Amino acid sequence: MKITIFSLLCLLNLIPVVAQEKKAAPPVLKPDLADVPYDEHKMTVIDFWKAEGDGPRPLHVYIHGGGWVGGDKKSGWKDARYFVDKGISYAAVNYRLSGEAPLPAPVHDAARAIQFIRSKADEWNIRKDKIVLSGGSAGACTSMWILCHDDLADPESDDPVKRESTRVQGAAVNGGQTSIDPKQIEPWLGPMVLQHRMINMAVGEKTIEGALENYEKHAELYREFSAYNHVSKDDPPLLMTYGNNMKLPSENAGHGIHHPVYGVKMKEKCDELGMECHLLISLVSSSEKYSSRNDFILKILLGE
Repeated sequence: MKITIFSLLCLLNLIPVVAQEKKAAPPVLKPDLADVPYDEHKMTVIDFWKAEGDGPRPLHVYIHGGGWVGGDKKSGWKDARYFVDKGISYAAVNYRLSGEAPLPAPVHDAARAIQFIRSKADEWNIRKDKIVLSGGSAGACTSMWILCHDDLADPESDDPVKRESTRVQGAAVNGGQTSIDPKQIEPWLGPMVLQHRMINMAVGEKTIEGALENYEKHAELYREFSAYNHVSKDDPPLLMTYGNNMKLPSENAGHGIHHPVYGVKMKEKCDELGMECHLLISLVSSSEKYSSRNDFILKILLGE
C-alpha cells in the first residue's frame, strides 16, 4: 500500500482530519389542515398548507401515484415547504383506489377535490385562477385528464362544490400514462405494458386476460379516461417528464407503464392541435421555455 506524506502525517495526528458533516435536511412541513374531507368516503380527504403573502395565494395541488391501486398523499409532503416558502399554498389529495372503486371513482374524486378547494377559496385565501396540478404515474394520468377534459362544473347543482370549476391553469407531471386503453397502448409500447395491473384494475378486472376478454364492456371507460382523447387547442399548458429508456418494445411492466413514448405521443397530438405542451426527456427532448417541473409551476403560478 502506498503511503503519502499527507496520509502519514494524518496517522501521526500532525494534521487534523475534518469529517464532512452532512447538512441536515429541514424537517417535513406538516399541513395546516390534515385529512379534510371533500366527499363522504374515507379516502376522499386532502391535506392543505397555507402560504403567507399579499392577497390570495396561488395553489399547487399534488395527486399521488400508485397505479390507482395504492399510494398515499403523504408522498407529496416533501415538496410542501418548497412551495409554501415561495408564497404558494399547497394541497395533497387522496382518492378512492381501484381495488375498492374502479373508474370513474379515482379520477372523479380528484376532480371533486379541485372543486372543493375552490369552494374554500375565501376561507383558505386561494386564487381560483392560479391552480397548477402535479403528480407521478397514475397521479400524472389523473392530472392530465383534469387538465384536458371539459369543465365538470354544474351551475344548476344543489351541491355548492359541484358548482365550482375543475379547470386549472396547468399541469406538470412525471411518468404519466396519456392513454390507458390496451388496444391503443400495446401497439405503442409492446405487450409488457399490459402486465401492469393498473390497466385491468382500472376497470375492475382481476386480470388483464379478463379485461381483454371483456374489452367491449370496458372500452368506453378506457377511452374516456385517456387524456390523449381529450386534447384540444384551448387546453392549459402541460409539461411532462420521463426517464430516457426509449427501448421498444418495453422491457417489463414497470418500464412499459411509465414509458417515455407516452409523452412522445401526447406531444405529437398537442402540437398537431395547437395545445401548449413541453416534453422533458434527458438527452432526447427539451423545452426552450421551461427547464424543469418546478420552473414550470413557479412561472405559471407567480407570473402575472
